Amino acid sequence: MTPSDSTSAPIVIIGAGMAGLTCANYLHRAGRAVVVLEAAEAVGGRVRTDVTPDGFRLDHGFQILLTKYPEVQRLLDYGALNLKAFQSGAVIRLASGQETTLRNPLRQPAAALSAAVSPIGSLPDKLRIASLAQHVSRRRSEELLARPSTDTLTFLRRYGWSEHIIDSFFRPFFGGVFLDRGLSTGSNFFEFVYQQFIEGEAAVPALGMQQIPEQLAQRLPAGTVRLNTPAEAVEGTTVRLRGGETLEAAAIVVATDGNTTARLLPHLPQLHATAWRRTTCTYFSAPSSPGRQDKLLRLNAMPGQLAHNVSFPSDVSPDYAPEGRTLVSVSTHGEHGLPETTLTALLRAELMLWFGEEVARWQHLRTYDLPHALPVYPGGQPPRQELRLTSTLYRCGDYTAYPSLNAAMATGREVAEMLLAG
Repeated sequence: MTPSDSTSAPIVIIGAGMAGLTCANYLHRAGRAVVVLEAAEAVGGRVRTDVTPDGFRLDHGFQILLTKYPEVQRLLDYGALNLKAFQSGAVIRLASGQETTLRNPLRQPAAALSAAVSPIGSLPDKLRIASLAQHVSRRRSEELLARPSTDTLTFLRRYGWSEHIIDSFFRPFFGGVFLDRGLSTGSNFFEFVYQQFIEGEAAVPALGMQQIPEQLAQRLPAGTVRLNTPAEAVEGTTVRLRGGETLEAAAIVVATDGNTTARLLPHLPQLHATAWRRTTCTYFSAPSSPGRQDKLLRLNAMPGQLAHNVSFPSDVSPDYAPEGRTLVSVSTHGEHGLPETTLTALLRAELMLWFGEEVARWQHLRTYDLPHALPVYPGGQPPRQELRLTSTLYRCGDYTAYPSLNAAMATGREVAEMLLAG
């Protein structure tokens, strides 16, 4: 049976993350019946927001929406999300302990002089930043992603940047985006992300990142998304649920992470477990904003530190914190092996060097340890894995492409297009 052979059985999508919801939206628009199965109690997958009893909104890790992502522009309603943008640039804490503010001179011409004299690199280094900006701006996103790639560190060195600017800017900034301070991530993805930061804004929905998947879920007919409904096995065009219930499908789309997909489809030897980047996000409540309401990300270029970047989400969107409080987000990348209480104490000691004695009065809210934060995307990896597995079985998710919200949505759309083409 092919997807076009059945008008009674729905297309069953396993997983209500961004890939699965995107696929469901395109299928629903085309008039196809869809059922989305989600094991968790809410939609979103890795894009989730918790609301504490006192009114803090805690995204599961420091996450942003890049507004020029091609896929999000296709599908999301930015006005309904009420997006709030960070300022373009960052405050960088250098290895010397000195802080410097680097604003994007290509989007803020008045900041060009300060960028030219900032201590993060030589003038030729900064001219190369403008040169690469011009290069990526002349190319389509798909063209950048399809380019042959090496790792990002090799690309930066070949382009001519000094080790000083690599260590003081590229490692803390793009290492934070990739959760990869070693910059082993593919250079094609680096060029794509560089383009997104040059041409668009980094923003968050006013009420937290989970508003993005919620918007997609709300566009589907009532009852389409079944929460707390884990799939146990896929057999032909049958999905077996935990508890024994079975669903017959016209076609099945597995829109889970790579590890879960491999577990659900053990008969397909080409599927294997995904390698992951890890991060830990520690939230504090502060009585006032240490960021002076400048809406800039703080990056740590000092080696051997636990705090890799610090942001103040409530400076960008006041709804992230109750009135009179500031939400502080601190990211620690990689495996640290520390108990939560130890990590919190060590972070507090580091942050006191950044923001002074007031850090001692910050209240620890919650820590999110995220071992599966982003799929590893090494240099040389193809920009897309096979999405059609059989005539009635498909998969989607950013692990099949490159680690981003854009890739999750792109693969979901592409699977929907395959299904609609018959």
